[in-house]
Amino acid sequence: MMEITWGSPLTLVVSKDGDTQRFTTIEQVFYWLRKKWPVADRARDLALEQVDAAMHCLTTVGAARRAFISAAQTAGFTPVPRATETAAAC
Repeated sequence: MMEITWGSPLTLVVSKDGDTQRFTTIEQVFYWLRKKWPVADRARDLALEQVDAAMHCLTTVGAARRAFISAAQTAGFTPVPRATETAAAC
């Protein structure tokens, strides 16, 4: 299976303990939305629709990424700022 470019990796804080998850492919995002998402709400459903559509070239990856970020916010996940992510990698 070929992986679809997701663009720049997106890292989210996914727990109250500060655990993070780095999303690098659209397939990884799709898996998380289906299997690991903590809430089943409209934002998640919309993100699933957009990600699936992007995987089938029916919408842009950018639209799917925006829907995923919106769903992450409603799930209580927070993005790790890029500067922090880069500093941690050094």
